[in-house]
Amino acid sequence: MAENTSIQYLKGIGPARAKSFASCGVLTIEDLLYYFPRRYEDRTNFAKISELKSGQIYTIKAQLLTGGQRNSWRRKRFSITEALFYDGTGKLNCVWFNQPYLKEYLKSGVSLILYGKVEIYNGRLQMNNPEFEFLDGEEEGSLNISRIVPVYRLPKGFSQRGLRQAVKSALDEFIPKLGDCLTFDLRARHNFLNLAESLLNIHFPHSLDLQQQAYARLSFEEFFIFQLPLVLRKLRRKEKQGIAHNVSGGLSRAFIAQLPFVLTHAQEKVIAEIKENMASPQAMQRLIQGDVGSGKTVVALAACLLALEGGYQAVIMAPTEILARQHYEKIVTQLSALNFRGSKLRVELLLGQDKNKEKMHQEMAGGKIDLIIGTHALLQEDVVFANLGLVVIDEQHKFGVGQRALLPKKGNNPDILIMTATPIPRTLAITLYGDLDISVIDELPPGRLPVKTLHFTSQQKDQGFAILKHELKNQRQGYIIYPVIEESYALDIAGAKKMFLELQKGEFKDYRLGLIHGRLKQSAQDAVMKKFRNGILDLLISTTILEVGIDIANATCMIIESAERFGLSQLHQLRGRIGRGSLQSYCLLISDAPTEESQARLEAMVLTADGFKIAEEDLKIRGPGEFFGRRQHGLAELRIANPLAQMHLLKSAREEALKILTADPNLADRTHQLLKKKLLRSFPEYEKLVLVG
Repeated sequence: MAENTSIQYLKGIGPARAKSFASCGVLTIEDLLYYFPRRYEDRTNFAKISELKSGQIYTIKAQLLTGGQRNSWRRKRFSITEALFYDGTGKLNCVWFNQPYLKEYLKSGVSLILYGKVEIYNGRLQMNNPEFEFLDGEEEGSLNISRIVPVYRLPKGFSQRGLRQAVKSALDEFIPKLGDCLTFDLRARHNFLNLAESLLNIHFPHSLDLQQQAYARLSFEEFFIFQLPLVLRKLRRKEKQGIAHNVSGGLSRAFIAQLPFVLTHAQEKVIAEIKENMASPQAMQRLIQGDVGSGKTVVALAACLLALEGGYQAVIMAPTEILARQHYEKIVTQLSALNFRGSKLRVELLLGQDKNKEKMHQEMAGGKIDLIIGTHALLQEDVVFANLGLVVIDEQHKFGVGQRALLPKKGNNPDILIMTATPIPRTLAITLYGDLDISVIDELPPGRLPVKTLHFTSQQKDQGFAILKHELKNQRQGYIIYPVIEESYALDIAGAKKMFLELQKGEFKDYRLGLIHGRLKQSAQDAVMKKFRNGILDLLISTTILEVGIDIANATCMIIESAERFGLSQLHQLRGRIGRGSLQSYCLLISDAPTEESQARLEAMVLTADGFKIAEEDLKIRGPGEFFGRRQHGLAELRIANPLAQMHLLKSAREEALKILTADPNLADRTHQLLKKKLLRSFPEYEKLVLVG
């Protein structure tokens, strides 16, 4: 079968080429069948050079007249390969940068297919770094000419021609043997092609209309397989008895009353939703979405107090020790004035390197600790709770799916509250987190001023430094963020360590600087952060370790160097480290933005501080796989589908998954055997759920 047959046994592949395929995630014949083209070229009708217009992308067929290579006078070890092409209607100059090997292949008289964007340079049309493919007098009807031709991301050692032939061989041999996991009835309801027709027309479409039909069917299939475990989890959860908490007590009300600020309406609404969940005998599984600084932690702490009032323990798990320690210090302060049944609440911090963790383990198991805050250390086998009633997982996307499932297993079906500061559009959230109830905190606390975000080029960096110095002179604090620790010559980025030394001796020699990054020992990180929090340091030089959770109200300015190296959501998370108080704050992006994508990211950052709008832009720019993190969300299976662009298909897939699993929760029906098989190949951890009974 295709799903079990190693790719090395396909004609023309073998062990060496199989290794190249493996680097792209292609291990079996089925993987190759689902290795979809990234675009298509309509080679039934090429563009004529005489009709080309600047700013447009074209595919042309032309003959090379002359070619040559020269070194750049601006940069050492930088070559420029130029070639002039003619197609009978006109001439086009093509340029490739720093690809010196091309001179061995670009010989006068060869015919090529060229694909790229045409622009005017020195008064003439030119393609920069076009993709190309050699022609050698092929006959009509081949895989590479006179048809709609697929273009793939190439494994090392493959040409487009070689990969097309491999895919064609796989289709010819295995298409007749493939079973369709979508039943005939389901396909008929949605007017979908069958699997064989879909795979043939997604790789070598007979027409653009059939390619679109294949795209729709295969996208639906991916969404459908992705939705099955979500729906299954939700249905199974309803079968389990949870904890019906007594939420009428006054501990959480007393906590809220003594806060030095008033909760927003959004926070109050979410707390009410949590109360309703926790009072129910069904276990709560709720996701709180909130922008950076919206007050998610206060809501989570109110939920913890609801659990403590009934005699249960609560736990908060954070992705980093810095964030866990910050949660602990803040929560201890906020709870210091509270009395519960004549005594103080016992709050403890559990980290991986704690010397007294064995004693703490005993006290947790004995029920002597009420609220435990920690990191992955909470997942260790010897961590046992006396009566775990609520699990709070902060920045859930930083944990793997398996990790998130471990902590709740340490209790008897406790309530679970998951927090994320990566907001996504609500309709998309409901579908992607289909097993969770969703709450949204969409208000910032009163008195917060929006962070002013400005973009400077590297030549304008002094303007950014001037703004930062102005803040430091006014007794404020600031950050400078770098994308790497050591200097990377390949990417031409200044590293945090090197720049710390330079800035300390030069531009900011009059201020107290600290350096923090992920390679520092935890004790060193904690020491630097403590100094910064206590105002002993003015300026913190850092990598993205500060992306999550740091909350220092006096920090009002952040410079992000090489900002184009960061994703949009990551930039927004970093920006969220400032503007935490009532002072005007500034986020300064230093970047020459070399690509259209990076320009779009920086423009979005400057134009809006709304995390939900940022998320929508990030989804558009990066696509869902990169935005969500493929391994974190099971989106590795979404090789072709796009939740943002195909919401109608995603909703239909969810409805069909609910319909099928409600009628046949174990997928035991004969017509669902291929579906069960595909589900367990994609999500093997769900075997127990679909095999019960």
